[in-house]
Amino acid sequence: MAPPPKAGDLVVVGRAASVQFVAPITCRVIRVLDWITYDGWCWLDVYQLDAKGDAVARRSIFVQPAGLQVSRPAPTPRTPSPAGRAPNVRRGPRPAGVPPVPRRADPGASDDRSWVT
Repeated sequence: MAPPPKAGDLVVVGRAASVQFVAPITCRVIRVLDWITYDGWCWLDVYQLDAKGDAVARRSIFVQPAGLQVSRPAPTPRTPSPAGRAPNVRRGPRPAGVPPVPRRADPGASDDRSWVT
């Protein structure tokens, strides 16, 4: 028995996966549902993709994982940036003519609270 696909896998679902798919469709797996099924079958939540790779429908499909063609496995997660450093933060001085970003006032600082009754 073939293992079910993982979330993010790009699969081609055809007649080998289930008789309802006479014409093959390309799908991106959202998740494998943990519903009770027959041995060798599974339910998948998928996005059906068009020829350009855009999602056109969300579907729940009942298939045999052994009949699925995995076109592209799910992408591997990116490694986190080093030591909590934000990737798009300027570290050097500001260019000439660029005003500084205003800072929010300290919530504990005393200021005019005449609007409070």
